[in-house]
Amino acid sequence: MADKAWKRREREVASYFNGVRTSLSGINSKVTRADVIHEELFVECKLRAKHSVVSLWDDTAKLAKDEGKTPVIALCEKNRPGFWVMVHSSDLEKIKKDKN
Repeated sequence: MADKAWKRREREVASYFNGVRTSLSGINSKVTRADVIHEELFVECKLRAKHSVVSLWDDTAKLAKDEGKTPVIALCEKNRPGFWVMVHSSDLEKIKKDKN
């Protein structure tokens, strides 16, 4: 029997981070509540038809491509220090290679 789409995506994400998909994620797991078993990261996967922030990323990616740059989105909230960084996994690999 073939995996459901969300399970397949969890496996892909786990592999990307050199982890293993948690077979019983959430409260049923005895290992972690994360979707990926990993020594240092707590990875949560959400497969949706659309995420609003991805639409923002698509628009940003078009502008970045025109300038030959890598798109990065910094998500900030009022009265909350710091920010979250959104980068596509393929671009993250490119940034990592550029640093070496």
